[in-house]
Amino acid sequence: MKDKLKSMAEVFKALGDHKRLMIIKMLASNAGETLCVTDVAKNLGITQPAATQHIRVLKNVGLLDENRKGYRVYYAINPGIMGEYKKEMDELFKKAFEKCPHDYSCTECEYNQGCGK
Repeated sequence: MKDKLKSMAEVFKALGDHKRLMIIKMLASNAGETLCVTDVAKNLGITQPAATQHIRVLKNVGLLDENRKGYRVYYAINPGIMGEYKKEMDELFKKAFEKCPHDYSCTECEYNQGCGK
């Protein structure tokens, strides 16, 4: 379970930049379309190296797929991974508003694969 929480922390970190959120929005709102680094840089008004860095962060957490066509690499949303992260985030927010029945004294509560008490 710790690996799952660590993974979610990495996703939140990746989404913690407004430019990266804008990249996700551009790709998610145009399902089936792909963008290359040049397109992303132009749309966001940033340099190509900056766009490359933002794309790398999103790709490292699995949110983007890449497809090479000649000398260019095109990026699209990875819908499977995006769906998994959404499910995990929904579960996290659901549990965030539930009180631990053991006043947080257990070391293996729901976030750690079932309560030990």
